[in-house]
Amino acid sequence: MELLDIVDENNILTGEAKDRKTMHEQGLWHRHVSCWIMNENGELLFQKRAACKDRNANRWSKTGGHVESGETVEQAIIREVEEEIGIHLDEEKLQLIDVFKSKEKNNKYFAYDYFAIVEYKIEEYILQVEEVSEVKYYSIEEIEKLKNDNDENYTFSKWCNDDFNNKMRFLKEKRAKLKNALNLKLDIK
Repeated sequence: MELLDIVDENNILTGEAKDRKTMHEQGLWHRHVSCWIMNENGELLFQKRAACKDRNANRWSKTGGHVESGETVEQAIIREVEEEIGIHLDEEKLQLIDVFKSKEKNNKYFAYDYFAIVEYKIEEYILQVEEVSEVKYYSIEEIEKLKNDNDENYTFSKWCNDDFNNKMRFLKEKRAKLKNALNLKLDIK
């Protein structure tokens, strides 16, 4: 049984833990983690959630999940990435983008949003079939188009536009820095 630490409305640990189902049924504050994973081409990794998932089944999303009781948020995102897509992210390569406080009445959580650059090809990911049915790299522009078109496969279509646009700007800046760094390496050779 997956136990989650309870936090208060200010994201401070209360010292109590409950199972995931109880957390959601009782609307208790808890923590989530997720990670924008970018490859060396500046594309973002998305995973298609398994058909058996109770939320967003068969929909594309970034990698993430709940912070289990006793874990730090950094430990949780490293664990989630390893479990779901079979790769290891070094903590020093992870960058915290922001912490989002949900506004949902019955699903109260703080979402820690991370960013990491990887050198993995699609065929190198090892999928946890209970969680993930497929992975795919998308360009930022493809993601923006899916959101704007309200494509049914786009998990984040319910995001508020300001938050979505801020994340896309951040990711475009990261992509530009990555491309500049790669060009400098190529020029040195």
